[in-house]
Amino acid sequence: MDRVELQQLESKQWMQTTNNKINDILNKIEAKSPKLLPEQVFPTGCIWDAWTYVSDLVRTAKDRIILIDNFVDDRVISLLTKRSDGVLATIHTRYNEQFLTDLKKHNIQYPGIEYKQLSNRNHDRFLIIDEQVYLLGASLKDIGTGLCAVTQMAIAPDRILELL
Repeated sequence: MDRVELQQLESKQWMQTTNNKINDILNKIEAKSPKLLPEQVFPTGCIWDAWTYVSDLVRTAKDRIILIDNFVDDRVISLLTKRSDGVLATIHTRYNEQFLTDLKKHNIQYPGIEYKQLSNRNHDRFLIIDEQVYLLGASLKDIGTGLCAVTQMAIAPDRILELL
């Protein structure tokens, strides 16, 4: 084996060792990182914790986010800007002129969020992240201001959408 081959072999071995160390560190960080719990209760006044929890849910989306909520405003639009590139977002809500104005201005500058008017008044609020449904105990704009919960459901998203 000549000197060049020996240097290439040493370089390859060094890279493999370095990659293994980096992977070990990343795995340890991930293991110690807090996980999104399938159900979470937020006491009154835990506005930041609730907002962060839902923000983290939004960031997990790979394909789509669908929000069903009677009461949305520009804070909800702001929350949905945290989604990854290419993730579709749709809001099903009641007609509100101020919200539509805000949404139109947002959609001029950023990836669009689709609006669908709710034909029926809905009591509960749902957040669909890809193929997972979450029942929201409060409107997203108010989450954490009062005692509320977010609960992961076993129902298929299409079933919820059929009922709208």
